[in-house]
Amino acid sequence: MAQRILVVDDDRQILRLVSTYLSQAGFTTLTAETGDAAMHAIRREKPDLVVLDLMLPGHDGWDVVRWLRADPTLSATPVLMLTAKVEDEDKILGLELGADDYLTKPFNPREVVARVRALLRRAGGPAPAAHILQSGGLRLDVDGHVLQVDGAPVDLTPTEFALLKALIENPNHAFTRGELIERALGYSYEGFERTLDSHIKNLRRKIEPDPSKPRYIETVFGVGYRLAEETT
Repeated sequence: MAQRILVVDDDRQILRLVSTYLSQAGFTTLTAETGDAAMHAIRREKPDLVVLDLMLPGHDGWDVVRWLRADPTLSATPVLMLTAKVEDEDKILGLELGADDYLTKPFNPREVVARVRALLRRAGGPAPAAHILQSGGLRLDVDGHVLQVDGAPVDLTPTEFALLKALIENPNHAFTRGELIERALGYSYEGFERTLDSHIKNLRRKIEPDPSKPRYIETVFGVGYRLAEETT
């Protein structure tokens, strides 16, 4: 069955363009023109991924991401932001709220398709049987795409999961930002290094006993990040 992508934008020309390219790539597309319509479609259709404009009438894209991540039955849905807002602050806010990736307008529709495919691979790609990664109180079930912290389940976005997996697989290795992106996401692109810190901030908030004094994900000044290896 074809994976279903919800495209949300108040510009019908963009809706048609993105939907056409995604359909040609083998996806089933759904569309919405407002934040309210997007939330209704997500709740009803449970799409595999959402391509989301930020500037929407009524509830904007930030509202939609907040709502999506707050619902445990929907929170793992990948979100690709597609926005005319190019300021780093806007991108960082969207990523901190839980978006997985972003593209700014104008955009190449082929890149939208490439980003969608990459996000879907990270969200549900195959993994070795019984693939469990563990460090201290962190237990990452790669098969089930489940994280437990000290025995309690913790919801991660696909991008957060991919970053944590890369860190746990390479304990005590100091990744540069570019290396971590390449290892976790399978590709790199201009601009993501500037927003990687937002994903790390979200991860720390979810897994660290005290995010201001990280126990797991350490900052290596002048380099990037590493996961401090702990015994169970």
